[in-house]
Amino acid sequence: MASAATTLKGKVKLGAVDATQFQDLAGRYGVSGYPTIKYFPAGAKLDAEEYDGGRTASDIIAWAESKLEEFAEPPEIRELLNDDVFNEECREKSICLISILPDILDTQAAGRNAYLDTLKQLGDKYKKRKWGWAWSFAGEQDKLEASIEVGGAGYPAIVALNIKKNAVLHHRGGFSKDSINEFLQYVIAGRIAPAVLRKDVPKLRKATPWDGKDG
Repeated sequence: MASAATTLKGKVKLGAVDATQFQDLAGRYGVSGYPTIKYFPAGAKLDAEEYDGGRTASDIIAWAESKLEEFAEPPEIRELLNDDVFNEECREKSICLISILPDILDTQAAGRNAYLDTLKQLGDKYKKRKWGWAWSFAGEQDKLEASIEVGGAGYPAIVALNIKKNAVLHHRGGFSKDSINEFLQYVIAGRIAPAVLRKDVPKLRKATPWDGKDG
């Protein structure tokens, strides 16, 4: 327990109680055998959950870090405004999901926000994967579109890009939560054959952030 507490310091608090000395406290939380481990989620400390992991330090650390990931903030869906964003979301991560949305004149703000909300929901669902998530719109980063082979009349589009392996996987279905979720499951399972990037990813042009308004 001590070594687990040291490793998790600053992330998860671990404490020990001698239940033979604090029998009222043990009774309050249904402790009848020893050792017993209870988990207290963030917030009010009235209810404890059963710990269902192993008893070694490495087991406790892995279980606690898994809980941390469950309650982590979802990733930001970042607009591809420059190379810095692309590098942070794609070059520094194993996989990044790049979405190219329609021009604002084609969807107006409500339509674009609906697409971004879909991506936010999926980003939250897959946050444990630590993927990068980024978006642009039709023609804004045309050289990037050409390098990942999306665009033309095919908006919105989403691809899974693995820069380190020089590979891209294209989603061929609709831009709905269920359809993209199925695509991501195929990506995880390796059920889609990746295409080799035939062009190097170019330097991105510096773009102006979307102001959230209609076109």
